[in-house]
Amino acid sequence: MNALPRSVTVHSASRLLRIEWDDGSESALPHALLRARCRCAFCTKAARAGAAAPDCSGVVLTEAHAMADAGLNLVFSDGHRRGIYPWAYLRELDEGVS
Repeated sequence: MNALPRSVTVHSASRLLRIEWDDGSESALPHALLRARCRCAFCTKAARAGAAAPDCSGVVLTEAHAMADAGLNLVFSDGHRRGIYPWAYLRELDEGVS
């Protein structure tokens, strides 16, 4: 079974989303990575159509809303708010950063 979060904190200054998991591990995910790796229908369609990846280097995560046991809905400074990031996907992204 996948670990679930114990706490989630948005750090604006460091531009990191920190997740403390119930298995004792911690994830520190850069805001730009989270925005660039959005899997919402709009972003997935654009990627499949061959659209250039957006420059997310200046994007900041402004809000994180828990979606019960499903994951997080993330809101970014560029106005993007469609993505739901399942807990398992956030762990997968962390493994790619580490």
